[in-house]
Amino acid sequence: MAGFDDRKKAAESKFALDGEKEFRAQARRNKLLGLWIAEQMGLSGAEADAYAKQVIAADFEETGDEDVFRKCWADIQEQGLDISEHRLRSHMADFLQKARAQIASE
Repeated sequence: MAGFDDRKKAAESKFALDGEKEFRAQARRNKLLGLWIAEQMGLSGAEADAYAKQVIAADFEETGDEDVFRKCWADIQEQGLDISEHRLRSHMADFLQKARAQIASE
């Protein structure tokens, strides 16, 4: 019975660690996305960092990625940037993969 309990605890620990890593990857994805959009807007330095923080904060509105997408899409349209909805979603996916790789290598 002790072996089963040990495996259960190990599985629970792995589940918690995986959840933490995914949370960190999502936050990093949002930062990378925010910095990319800021660059498209012509922002740099502290202004770009501030915008990236706004994108990160947008992710706390609801579960999933749509809150981040809506924020970024509204900003892109407001600025009149030549970025399609498909391109934005593609960058979101690409930045998530990049963020996961960065976290895995840390």
